[in-house]
Amino acid sequence: MVFKFLDNQRICPWWLTYSFDNPLRHLIHKPEKILADLVKPGMTVMDIGCGFGFFSIAMARMVGFDGRVVAVDVQEKSLNILLKRAQKERVANIVDVHLATVDKIGYSGQVDFILTFWMAHEVKDQPAFFKEIIAMLKPGAKYLLVEPTIHVSAAEFDATVQNAIASGLKPVADQKVTASRAKVFTR
Repeated sequence: MVFKFLDNQRICPWWLTYSFDNPLRHLIHKPEKILADLVKPGMTVMDIGCGFGFFSIAMARMVGFDGRVVAVDVQEKSLNILLKRAQKERVANIVDVHLATVDKIGYSGQVDFILTFWMAHEVKDQPAFFKEIIAMLKPGAKYLLVEPTIHVSAAEFDATVQNAIASGLKPVADQKVTASRAKVFTR
């Protein structure tokens, strides 16, 4: 959950993350299945709006000890909880946390893959957000945009996709994700 948010939206508070980042979530979202074609051993990947690390920790297992996961959030408390979970799961040495601001991700490296799961609809300046994503993607790298059907209508998702395209991202494929709308892009 990054950047300036819509006037009627707020950043999901860290404590509310417990309501959807828990063991029951694995019944509807299986990170390894969702990301199977996108995340490979040895890659450097990024999870923007990572919360407590539901996807970050799974990606750490997927990239292995030769890979890196950059977990990005605007709430330091969420990143601290993620680090504790990563230590418990024995992947802390693969995960780097990055505290963003509501205006900018602010990461200067390049990555092989970026995930934004259920957070892009809260970004007020989507063109700037997507341009920053493009700058972080290595040539040929992929970006997966996933938005919740409960909060984001088909028209709103299409508008977000159009913002991504107008910013320079190229759509590659639709992705099936339960209770979500999702699209894969490349740089």
